[in-house]
Amino acid sequence: MTAQPAGNEGPTRRPTRQRTAVSGMLSELDDFTSAQDLHARLRSQGDAVGLATVYRTLQTMAADGEVDVLRTDDGEAVYRQCSTGHHHHLVCRDCGATVEVDGPTVERWAERIGVENGYRDVTHTIELFGTCQACQRR
Repeated sequence: MTAQPAGNEGPTRRPTRQRTAVSGMLSELDDFTSAQDLHARLRSQGDAVGLATVYRTLQTMAADGEVDVLRTDDGEAVYRQCSTGHHHHLVCRDCGATVEVDGPTVERWAERIGVENGYRDVTHTIELFGTCQACQRR
C-alpha cells in the first residue's frame, strides 16, 4: 500500500444526506475501507446511495482533509476517518487493522533532508505495514 496525504482543511461544504451517511459510516469503522465496501455497508443498512456518489463524497472528504487515503498494492484507494493533525499509520497486511502513530523522529529527518537539499515546505507521507498480534496467532 502507498499513502496519499490528506488535503489541507478545505472549504466548509453543505452537509448533504449522502455526505452525512458516508461520514457516519466511516466514524463507526476503525480500519481503512474501500468505496465498494462502504457502499455495501450503507446499502445493507437501507441507505439508498449510489456507488458513484460514495466515490465522489470520499474524494471530496479526502481533498478537504476529513479522511486519509491509502492505495493498496493493487491500486485500490481505501479510506479512513482519522484524528486531526499530522500522523502516520501502522497497518496490518492481513486484516487491515490500523493504529495511528506519531513520528517525531521522522518529522526531524524529513526537515533535515529538505534543508540539506535546499528545499522548503517539505511534506511527507509514511505508512508502516506489519502483521498484528491477532493475525500472528492464527
